[in-house]
Amino acid sequence: MDHPSTSHVDSLKSFVLTNAHGMKMEVTNYGGKIVSLFVPDKSGKVDDVVLGYDSLHQYLNGNLYFGAMIGRYGNRIAKGKFSLGGKEYQLALNNGANALHGGPGGFHNVYWKIVPFNDNTSLRMTYHSKSGEEGYPGNLHVVVTYTLTDKNEVVIDYEATADEETIINLTHHSFFNLAGAGNGDILGHEMMINAEQFIPVDSSLIPTGELKKVTGTPFDFSTPHKIGERIDEGDEQLKFGRGYDHSWVLKKKGNELSLAARVTEPVSGRAMEVWTTEPGLQFYSGNFLTGKDIGKGNRVYPVRSAFCLEAQHFPDSPNHPDFPSTVLKPGERYTQKTVYKFDLK
Repeated sequence: MDHPSTSHVDSLKSFVLTNAHGMKMEVTNYGGKIVSLFVPDKSGKVDDVVLGYDSLHQYLNGNLYFGAMIGRYGNRIAKGKFSLGGKEYQLALNNGANALHGGPGGFHNVYWKIVPFNDNTSLRMTYHSKSGEEGYPGNLHVVVTYTLTDKNEVVIDYEATADEETIINLTHHSFFNLAGAGNGDILGHEMMINAEQFIPVDSSLIPTGELKKVTGTPFDFSTPHKIGERIDEGDEQLKFGRGYDHSWVLKKKGNELSLAARVTEPVSGRAMEVWTTEPGLQFYSGNFLTGKDIGKGNRVYPVRSAFCLEAQHFPDSPNHPDFPSTVLKPGERYTQKTVYKFDLK
């Protein structure tokens, strides 16, 4: 299943959140996707900074992950296999020999129930994932709340419970361009990632198990660097990802809400910080965008015309006992908070 059947087209809805400073965010119930996010620049001009489409119906056959809520398991699981409680599970494969972002019928590809509240500054999305869906054990009930604050923050609060032991790694997958969606590439954006280590991968982008120091590598964003500054260096890891498509190990104590990254776009002056309770941050530099997507205003989205910053647990964690656990047991509650905060440089 690559896309939902067209019989669901009449179920498509969207909801708009606004704040006191001219920010506006539109969310659709299909995949819980943020379809637009309007943010002012240094001159007060408002632009949409997330890639997407002009009409909701285009999302049904477009890029699967534009703006999407991702689950049950964000990122990759090797060969779609993992063991839990002495039993081996086989997930749907949708990324070569691996499972990616919850499988072809993951949370990006289902209809969420959405209820707006707080005078259209927040909305609550719920989804019930049945046991066996995409191969995952346990009935999982998920509640995600989007809030657009008057501090120009997009706050995402996640909660989930299950009736049997399962794995979970929820994340959010907006494709950002702080110059505005379709306004060139993101290579001039300046990136800081609050991390001393990243997670090397093999040629299929599965973690090797090593946590490697960023010092002396193109993965050192502990001080700000332009995204394009080192992206085409001969580093093997960059070749595997066709650029950046890796997880960083965030510097933090436990699951505190802390600064993970800051990105600035020099021309517009827009800046975005990511704060999260999660241990990792996947930075993806839009390497697999091809220009085939005809986006908003009939603009094409070529390679590296957006970046993603996905706060999450590490890829393939169920197969790496040394990584922070992604197991959720009955009676436990999964919680996560991630904040995308916008300001001016």
